[in-house]
Amino acid sequence: MFRLAVVGVAAALLAILLASPAQAHGFSSTVYLTVTGEPTRVHTKLELEYDLLVVSTADAEHDDPLFRAGTAAFDDGDADAMAAALNDHASQVNHYVTERFTVSGCSATPEPGFTMGEQEGVPYATVLITWACPKEPREIRATLFSDEEGYVKGVKTIATYDLGGHRGSAALDSQHPAFAPGQAWYQRFWEFFRLGAEHLLTGIDHILFLLALIAGSRRLRDVVLAATSFTLAHSVTFILAALGLVSAPAGLVEPVIALSIAVVAALHLWNLRRDRPPSNLRLVVVFAFGLVHGLGFAGALGIDEPFSWTLLWSLLVFNVGIEVVQLGLIAATFPLLMVLRRKAPKTGRWVTGGIAAGVAAMGLVWFFQRL
Repeated sequence: MFRLAVVGVAAALLAILLASPAQAHGFSSTVYLTVTGEPTRVHTKLELEYDLLVVSTADAEHDDPLFRAGTAAFDDGDADAMAAALNDHASQVNHYVTERFTVSGCSATPEPGFTMGEQEGVPYATVLITWACPKEPREIRATLFSDEEGYVKGVKTIATYDLGGHRGSAALDSQHPAFAPGQAWYQRFWEFFRLGAEHLLTGIDHILFLLALIAGSRRLRDVVLAATSFTLAHSVTFILAALGLVSAPAGLVEPVIALSIAVVAALHLWNLRRDRPPSNLRLVVVFAFGLVHGLGFAGALGIDEPFSWTLLWSLLVFNVGIEVVQLGLIAATFPLLMVLRRKAPKTGRWVTGGIAAGVAAMGLVWFFQRL
């Protein structure tokens, strides 16, 4: 049983470290959807990451004019030229969008004129579509930028709607691509809870940060204090970002998240060398980096402006989903390490030191990649 526990810890670490870097932040995209109007006449506003819209719509292999003009404008950072590239090929862009975004039982009329905006420092294109509906639509479906296209992994669509007396929010992904405007509150919250849980489970950088905290904790009290400090910190910045009171560019947040992984792991290596328990300094460091991780969680949903209170509550449920998975990982991992330390203290030091070294190395690799 003891050997099995050691093998289990080692196997879990190996699986995490060998996981694809594409699962970390920066390799996914978020679509923002606003739905308004009456059941028989629906207005939708889609905000789509510009470069993904261009490469997904255009035929890059056959010297597509949209691809040439769109990528050139993107490389130059010229918003007017980006909008012009889309407007010059409006039918091509609208065909792509309406093939992958639908309102059931309704016919689409794209509105003329694409405009440009920005989310998290990234150019976004706004697409407006009016839908004529003989009767109230049963569902709204979004499958834009699917994984099969090969350009991005794990697209989320964050929707807010005020349609015929139904108000609310929804979170869509490849596994759950549609929602009904009249869905119950618990259905909406379950979507965001699931999205938060999946975000942490597929966010290898946050998992490694948590693993560094667990490896560096000798007692249950140590890991509880560290996890609580981290939770409080990232909850503060997550909520402030949801209220539109704070924001930070992804180009700053993502490298700092990667650096935080390396620093927390290195603190454990330092304590191991000096044979010292975790100090109060670690709590301060964890809290400080937790503030940055909160901005990373917010950035995953594109939170940089105040939303409706309905969506704010949904985002808080997203945060609860993160916490539940975090507690589950601690409950599954920390007891194994604690048993290992008691049964074989020397082996325990080597295992936790190996975990910390591997996590620190991965954090440094991501830090320089994200810079």
